[in-house]
Amino acid sequence: MAFKMAPKITTELLRQLRQTMRSSRSVTEPIQAYIVPSGDAHQSEYIAPCDCRRAFISGFDGSAGTAIVTEQSAAMWTDGRYFLQAAQQMDSNWTLMKMGLKDTPTQEDWLISVLPEGSRVGVDPFIIQADQWKSMSLALKNAGHLLVPVQENLIDAVWSDRPERPCQPLITLALNYTGLSWQDKILALRGKMAERKASWIVLTALDEVAWLFNLRGSDVEYNPVFFAYAIVGSDTIRLFINGERLADPAVRHHLLLDSSPPPELRIQLEPYESILTALQGICSMLPPKEKVWISDKASHALSEAIPKTQRYLSPYTPVCLAKAVKNAREVEGMRRAHVKDAVALCEFFNWLEKEIQKDTVTEITASDKAEEFRSQQENFVSLSFATISSSGPNAAIIHYKPVPETNRKLSVNEIFLLDSGAQYKDGTTDVTRTVHFGTPSDYEKECFTYVLKGHIAVSAAVFPNGIKGHLLDSFARAALWESGLDYLHGTGHGVGSFLNVHEGPCGISYKTFADEPLEAGMILSDEPGYYEDGSFGIRIENLVLVVPAITKYNFRDRGSLTFEPITLVPIQTKMIDVSLLTEKEVSWVNDYHKKCRDIIGAELEKQGRHDALQWLIRETQPICKSN
Repeated sequence: MAFKMAPKITTELLRQLRQTMRSSRSVTEPIQAYIVPSGDAHQSEYIAPCDCRRAFISGFDGSAGTAIVTEQSAAMWTDGRYFLQAAQQMDSNWTLMKMGLKDTPTQEDWLISVLPEGSRVGVDPFIIQADQWKSMSLALKNAGHLLVPVQENLIDAVWSDRPERPCQPLITLALNYTGLSWQDKILALRGKMAERKASWIVLTALDEVAWLFNLRGSDVEYNPVFFAYAIVGSDTIRLFINGERLADPAVRHHLLLDSSPPPELRIQLEPYESILTALQGICSMLPPKEKVWISDKASHALSEAIPKTQRYLSPYTPVCLAKAVKNAREVEGMRRAHVKDAVALCEFFNWLEKEIQKDTVTEITASDKAEEFRSQQENFVSLSFATISSSGPNAAIIHYKPVPETNRKLSVNEIFLLDSGAQYKDGTTDVTRTVHFGTPSDYEKECFTYVLKGHIAVSAAVFPNGIKGHLLDSFARAALWESGLDYLHGTGHGVGSFLNVHEGPCGISYKTFADEPLEAGMILSDEPGYYEDGSFGIRIENLVLVVPAITKYNFRDRGSLTFEPITLVPIQTKMIDVSLLTEKEVSWVNDYHKKCRDIIGAELEKQGRHDALQWLIRETQPICKSN
């Protein structure tokens, strides 16, 4: 059976929040509804404890969701990855709104249906994206309501023991990791600004600031980023960041703070909190024809500081796009990281296969052991997300994380799913393997094989330049769809280079059509799955590199692309019903396993990990269709 998490009791918190909605000093008139998005002021997916406001007020701590509290109700919108988790973590004060299902109202429609006429809906303008503000404000206005910015966050007013904002030391990255100096990145960025006739650009995403300056941090768990903003002008660089971390001689030397660079490469350091005032100052001095570039994913507060006539909005900044296309040095680093990661996972699965027979391994001990093997590898920094170590019915919870209340013992009679990854100084990894150490049922093997067929269909896809990832999403689902099965998450996400494990602007998902076209050098995940509530879950995930493809013809000289797997961990052949595979798919599995054996085998040999090497050789034996 699956163990349930105890929900957070929120009655008193909601009473306090509603009182604040009526009478807080930051609310000139009472507000009838308050929106609590899940991000921070940088619109991050993964956030620091001090920014976990939605989790604090509701109990639901998944990475995606929006809470809305009115005088009478409290509702939570989240997607298919989190339906089971949210239902378990929230008490009866909350209504779960399952996004993507046809009967689920949008946030705007729900507000319009429950609010009295002429209501005021409040939100912290730093926590809501400019594009979301725009669409919600318009929908509410058309229904006679008003979306109002509430400058002081109302959750903070009722959160008495809110943690401090972290301010951890910084890591400087040399050219052998980044391939480009920060000075060259600034010059390239100014070239893009000149093309769009923008005198200034505002960078608010934490990974963009980290990438641009070749710095990393640890202010947010699993994400090597730090709290900062940057405003780059045609001859000015302003970095908004707090802390003694800038007193570190290595950081000062890296940023040329104690030398005399040319004026246009001199970095002005300013307090993190002064970003809004600084931006208002820049805009007040701006000649009429000059533009300030900002992403429409930046906060409403910063976007609004720029006069409408001088605001240049785009879905993605040029830094976001440049960061997504890895240069040769970054690709090399990512390959190295994946070799180390595969060594650790071969060790882990070899260990698990033996230990599971003793009937003592739990989801948590398995998770800890995987981290231990990774931490033995060179340049290991941290995990890249909370390990999903899930057995039997827990594996059906897509973003499950074992905690003592839900921790199950692993069994040879059930499927085990491990979705895990690491941050190495040379790259970021994310890999999922689904295994069975006993005898899987025919149905489990059938489902696993449909998922594998989908995984191979994406991995082996050949497509023209200029294609967006969402067009490949159905490749991953075709085999499942044919049998009336499906899964409620996207098929792939971009991955950073020793940066965020989820990175825009590319992806493979039916949910978005605003993704950017795929380009050689981008790295994405390929991770179809199938989940049977209360029973089991299956997911197979590799990271893949977009590479040029050689095709027989070349329509209009467009050129073609395909994917090369850079994750090199065996896929358990015991789970495959080979009769359901085509000859081409069988060849793909055998070729992939040969690559794992050759590359990872050599590294296991080099590191003297002989038991894991024997395991790898056994797990990568060729499969064949019986006649």
